[in-house]
Amino acid sequence: MTQKFKGIIPPMLTPLLSNWKIDNDGVKKLVDHMIDGGVHGIFILGTTGESTSLSYQTRRALIEQTAKHVNNRIPLLVGITDTSLEESLNLTSLAFDVGAAAVVAAPPYYFHLGQEELSEYYWDLAERSKLPIFLYNFPAMTKISMTVETAVRLSEHPNIIGLKDSSADIEYFHALKEALNRENFALFAGPEEILAETVMMGASGGVNGGANLFPKLYVKMYEAAKATDFETIKILQKQILEIASLLYTVGKYNSSYMKGIKGTASLLGLCKNYMAPPLKPFLQKEMIEISNRLERIQSNLKNMPL
Repeated sequence: MTQKFKGIIPPMLTPLLSNWKIDNDGVKKLVDHMIDGGVHGIFILGTTGESTSLSYQTRRALIEQTAKHVNNRIPLLVGITDTSLEESLNLTSLAFDVGAAAVVAAPPYYFHLGQEELSEYYWDLAERSKLPIFLYNFPAMTKISMTVETAVRLSEHPNIIGLKDSSADIEYFHALKEALNRENFALFAGPEEILAETVMMGASGGVNGGANLFPKLYVKMYEAAKATDFETIKILQKQILEIASLLYTVGKYNSSYMKGIKGTASLLGLCKNYMAPPLKPFLQKEMIEISNRLERIQSNLKNMPL
């Protein structure tokens, strides 16, 4: 099962119209852009996709439209994170119906669950899910950190097939890799700055937001890391770090990453620059800054071995 879950699986932006409905043309452009760039899968309704800000109607529309356009060319993963188990299962059923390959679930983020409660929640979800499940550890957002022991315990369920870690804690990731005994359990890292390092440690790949924008760069980095091609890694790492430092840091709020990546996507003609409340897109001043920084990145990318 997990053999098809490897490589670069971008957490797709959610293309929106001004009324916060799905921009179907934007979905098509973004999906084709990433697939043409060589990505190995697509993950919708994650953090980068503004999932928790979207209505259930909009989430369902995104699942349907993305699945239709992906058309089984690559695996589609669907985020089902919610505070309601019932709603997570409803999204799972739709994902199953449209041919998605797996679902991804972060902990329910309102009640501060203990590790035993967290384990019971996921076990119950796995028992009821029509699709295999990826755990999603993102304590900065959910305020719950999944311990290594809990992850190992949950990996024993046959319907839980992997984990995406966005903690940016390399020691935690290494401990996960060492503790997991299940050979076909897939591990993915979220932060793109540690893509090469985690892949060389044995990660299955990366779920990297920047691959929405420059998919070939991240695919090449994954391939270089798999081949332990340190010379290429050094070149590509410099560019990936530049993207993160230039595009994700405009403004003063923690939402700068979200606003920066969607604003950049709009400049690249991939989708419109609309965001679901409570987030709002950058205004003209910030977009001018993003545009100037994007020009610098594009100039440097011309010299990359892509």
